[in-house]
Amino acid sequence: MAAIGKIRSWGPVLATVIGLALFAFIAEEMFRSCEATGNERRQQVGEVLGKKISVQDFQALVDEYQEVIKTTQGRDNLSEEELNQVKDQVWQQFVNNTILEAEAKKLGLTVTDQEMQNLLKAGTNPMLMQTPFVNQQTGRFDASQLTKFLDDYKKMQSQSQGNTQMMEQYDRIYKYWKFMEKNIRQQLLAEKYQQLLAQCLFSNPVSAKMAFEAQNEESDVLLAALPYSTIKDTEVEVSDADLKDKYNEEKEMFKQYVESRDIKYVDFQVVASKADRDALMQTMKEAQQNLSAGMIAAEAVRKAQSQIAYTGLYATRSAFPADIAAKVDSMAVGQVTAPFETAYDNTFNVVKLVNKAQMPDSVEYRQIQVGGETAEAARKTADSIYTALQGGADFEAIAKKYGQTGAKQWMTSAMYERAQTIDADTKAYIQSLNSLEAGQLKNLEFSQGNIVLQVTARKAFVTKYDVAVVKHTIDFSKQTYSNAYNKFSQYVSENNTIEGLEKNAAKFGFRVQERQDLYSSEHTVAGIRSTREAMKWIFDAKNNNVSPLYECGNNDHLLVIGLTAIHPVGYRDLDGAVKEQVKQEVIRDKKFAKAAEKLAGVKDIAAAKAKGAVVDSVRQITFSAPVFVASAGASEPALSGAVAAVKQGQFSPAVVKGNGAAYLFQVLSKKQREGAKFDEKQQAQQLRQMAMQAAGRFMNELYLKANVVDNRYLFF
Repeated sequence: MAAIGKIRSWGPVLATVIGLALFAFIAEEMFRSCEATGNERRQQVGEVLGKKISVQDFQALVDEYQEVIKTTQGRDNLSEEELNQVKDQVWQQFVNNTILEAEAKKLGLTVTDQEMQNLLKAGTNPMLMQTPFVNQQTGRFDASQLTKFLDDYKKMQSQSQGNTQMMEQYDRIYKYWKFMEKNIRQQLLAEKYQQLLAQCLFSNPVSAKMAFEAQNEESDVLLAALPYSTIKDTEVEVSDADLKDKYNEEKEMFKQYVESRDIKYVDFQVVASKADRDALMQTMKEAQQNLSAGMIAAEAVRKAQSQIAYTGLYATRSAFPADIAAKVDSMAVGQVTAPFETAYDNTFNVVKLVNKAQMPDSVEYRQIQVGGETAEAARKTADSIYTALQGGADFEAIAKKYGQTGAKQWMTSAMYERAQTIDADTKAYIQSLNSLEAGQLKNLEFSQGNIVLQVTARKAFVTKYDVAVVKHTIDFSKQTYSNAYNKFSQYVSENNTIEGLEKNAAKFGFRVQERQDLYSSEHTVAGIRSTREAMKWIFDAKNNNVSPLYECGNNDHLLVIGLTAIHPVGYRDLDGAVKEQVKQEVIRDKKFAKAAEKLAGVKDIAAAKAKGAVVDSVRQITFSAPVFVASAGASEPALSGAVAAVKQGQFSPAVVKGNGAAYLFQVLSKKQREGAKFDEKQQAQQLRQMAMQAAGRFMNELYLKANVVDNRYLFF
């Protein structure tokens, strides 16, 4: 019993201990849960209406879009800027589709398979014209071509073996079609939603008549303006209470839907030193001497390590960079330029015009490829084909005998002249096409076999140039970069506050710049490439933090950033740019009050002029368009409205508050615009179109309510 009593005496202590233990357990689990949620969130590119998209899913959509662009444009890859545009488009499409699908679901809107079939049969949708299934004779989408392709694709998939190259081509086209089909469905759904929305918008005869008059009733007035510029800023007092009242009055104007941040930064671009330039100039002078001395052009260009390889092929001037094209027009054959600098691409250049000639820009030809068990067997077969054709044999008949069509095809200069490298066989092939006359044959012998070639037509003769180009970027050396890095690193390490960065920038030869309202959806900081890590830092940092040193750009920029302000979602505070904007509006209000007081009791233009107003006549004022007043230097919609409300011959009943002045006016005349005739049906249709344009902005309103979270800056 004593033991039990003792245990009971410990009751409060045990309860406390157990309670603390339970709290610790729950807190630990809560922490783990929050940590897991945070980690999961960090793996999400974004969220719309609670629907999350992961890095992997977003990248898959980006890859899909890239493939579409490559397929339609014949591209192998995209630039960094183009890829950023793709990512923006994919994100916007994801946001819009998610919002639209949610709205459509509420309303029961869908796009059925039958509707898709009807659309395909009609073949009029513009997106269908971007597919490979367009009948070349009719110029219209052909649903039967699509059906045949899908059947062939299905058969090819079921085959265990087949032409790998053909399968890859079919697979690429199939993926492209599925992408287009998905987007057409989304387009149809959006059209349904907009059409439903359009049914809420009506016009009527009264509003049509009023709109017509607003557009076509023109007023001529005698205008008296008292510009705000005639009242000095020092003549008006602006208190904190005035600013606060104005801010509260216009608070909705300062609502921010996406977080932004203000930064100050120092960006230093490393450039070539004088020693670097001198060393490169020596290389260019040696290239000039070699080309002038008659060294083989390909060898001289290769020895100088030019950025533009020498192919030995004739090319039109459009194939060369603009600075090179500008030179070859005025050069004589054999001439070599002295080294010259091109500022826009930061290069030194030397050019030799090896030769030039009038050649066809387009060549029509046909060919028969000849192979054999050995090179000798292929050569003999090709010789017999060539002999037969020389004797008048039918080209297509012989081609079919060897499993080929012998069909004619065109080669244009643009197909080959921008190539950076070209092998000997391809060079010989292109040179033959360019040099053969129409109707001529040639038997080309290659390591893999022979090609019997015939040119059938030549057209669009242009001047082509055989040019050797030595082009070098004026780049900095490792030593120059090292010196710049050490100097910038010292500056950053000695100044770990924003105040320090600003105070000592000039001492080190740097300049502090400012950027307000940087958004996470932007791809770069200050327009500098490869600044994703810096962007991540900006949106993870706290106010007044200073970043580490970033190496960015094309490995030629050094960057340090200070975070000066965080503008969260919500209403902007009354400071900075907001305060300045509000202050200017308060000053305008107070100047108007002074001007209105000065014009109080004025009943005619003469009295207004006596009070210091600028008087001028203004013609053809309509209610539907703001009038521009030259004396005030401002566009004045309020004045247009006030004039419309005053009858001909009357004087304005009150002083009008404009953007640039206070106004009084006398209406001299009111008349309908010459030739204007009221058509109720046409006017009603015009009003409906205007309403539809306004309603077309519905997506922006839905976006603001969709709780969109954009974390792309963490990954892309």
